[in-house]
Amino acid sequence: MPDLPPDPPRLRAILGHLERQIAETETVGIYLRLQRDEVRKALTQASSGLLRERPAQRPGPGRRPPSAEYLMESKLGPADPLPVVVHVGACTIRQGRRTPSEISARQARMVLTDTVIGAEPCPVCRPENSLGIDLA
Repeated sequence: MPDLPPDPPRLRAILGHLERQIAETETVGIYLRLQRDEVRKALTQASSGLLRERPAQRPGPGRRPPSAEYLMESKLGPADPLPVVVHVGACTIRQGRRTPSEISARQARMVLTDTVIGAEPCPVCRPENSLGIDLA
């Protein structure tokens, strides 16, 4: 890049900015890979006949797969005003219009502690307590 400034302070500022952008992009990449893995899992189940009819398999309000360790309610899109919310698997309190994804304890820790994702813990089931993390 021939248009870079010649002085170290500005070069350090540019380098710091680029490193922050790379870190944020990597975090978003991790989040998107989690979502992609859920889609692949559903596709595998649908292809093998485990998912026959979508309405019968889709958890509704108050229902969820009993084996879920943690659940994550994702945004419906970038303009969705509701935050990403993480629940303990047995929690029945949800926003209602979003179907939660099953996630592991490691994934729950990651989305709750990452400032780019900005996930919030459910105020009822308090998943941060069972995960042993302090969000204060």
